[in-house]
Amino acid sequence: KAQFQTVTGHITTNTTWTNDKIYRMDGFIYVDSNATLTIQPGTIVRGVKLTKGTLIVTRGGKLIADGTVDKPIVFTSDEAAGTRTYGDWGGIIVLGNAPINPVGGQATIEGGVNNAAQDGQYGGTNAADNSGILRYVRIEYGGIPFSANNEINGLTMGGVGSGTIVDYVMVSFNGDDSFEWFGGTVNCKHLIAYKGVDDDFDTDFGFAGKVQFGLAVRDKNVFDAAGDSNSFESDNDAAGSANTPQTAAIFSNLTIIGAKGNGSLSLPVGEKFEKAFRIRRNSSISVFNSLVVGWEKGLSIEGPSCENNVTSGTLVFSNNV
Repeated sequence: KAQFQTVTGHITTNTTWTNDKIYRMDGFIYVDSNATLTIQPGTIVRGVKLTKGTLIVTRGGKLIADGTVDKPIVFTSDEAAGTRTYGDWGGIIVLGNAPINPVGGQATIEGGVNNAAQDGQYGGTNAADNSGILRYVRIEYGGIPFSANNEINGLTMGGVGSGTIVDYVMVSFNGDDSFEWFGGTVNCKHLIAYKGVDDDFDTDFGFAGKVQFGLAVRDKNVFDAAGDSNSFESDNDAAGSANTPQTAAIFSNLTIIGAKGNGSLSLPVGEKFEKAFRIRRNSSISVFNSLVVGWEKGLSIEGPSCENNVTSGTLVFSNNV
């Protein structure tokens, strides 16, 4: 029988979580600067619902969650099997020193992370910053609201640098966005966003990495009732400013299956599904070699600044079906 270990507070020294235990995250767990949390392949980590269990890798900290195809690392709900659902716990937040575009080059991440101790700070000048490894990792039933309309994403990356490895990561049944990048330069491969509530892939604040091989699958009965649900949502920032670095990520080889499936499913009354690609507020992301089905609307290029990005050739949408 598995042994349970409850974890609280700050991880201040190099620590290993082993696969002979199940770890319960009670509240916000911080991997402090200069500390490394290593999680063995096959380890199960659960988030406690009452205390909004969440794993936060602070700027300068590292997470080595390097699973295998046969022994993935699973982050899940601490609720009883069969009762787990959207928003049972927080999610994983990784914060780094790579460039972001808010004035001053630093910001505080969303989701209620402790601001007083600057545990939520991210952004810097090191594009090659290394926050560790997330490989063969499953993140499910996260996205708990920290406060009204302020949920935690499945995997949040703030100012994460290109020295970080993100490969074979699946986010399932998340109460907010499945993946969200706030600036940074991290390159990601083999991402799955499965039946999330809000957006599948959300990019802001100058994210300039490359993402290749992605799958998004939606549930026609699950959507963000407070806003709208898109597969892609991309902004330079909330004001649509010209701040640099500009959001200019490159996505390629994606399969995006919307709520209508192959087009035959009818959506429920009150659904908030919008667009496969909502590119707005001076974003300049590009998408190549991808297949999209089952969305009400396909590509939405919103506003003069995004139109100018298309005209100038910095926003490219090519070889997509």
